[in-house]
Amino acid sequence: MPQEPTERRVVVTGPPRRAPHARLRSRGRYPHASGSYRPRTEIDEQTTLGHTYVRSLMRIQLRTGLTVFAVLALLMGPLPLVFAAAPDARLEWAVLGFGLYPPLVLLARWYVRRAERNERDFVRLVEDR
Repeated sequence: MPQEPTERRVVVTGPPRRAPHARLRSRGRYPHASGSYRPRTEIDEQTTLGHTYVRSLMRIQLRTGLTVFAVLALLMGPLPLVFAAAPDARLEWAVLGFGLYPPLVLLARWYVRRAERNERDFVRLVEDR
């Protein structure tokens, strides 16, 4: 009685992906038909171009964060010198209350708006709008 060879088991280490035909059917259009891929397809398929798109978003978000950090350092850095030179505790509270917190709130608001705008621009690029 001959033994049938058993199939070798394969270990999959990447995340599960949907079948290409299911993804194309769910959108109702075929990006291959026009001769060019859409950026969203490039990102979904994790190609080099898709990686470049995602890296550009990460780079601009990092630049925004570093800008906020630099402005924050310029605001907070000289505070110990101001407090050491101030003979009165009321002056310290005035500097904190009126000189520091309003710019911090404005800086935080600017950062959130800028980050949302960066993401909105990225979505527009990916969705071809």
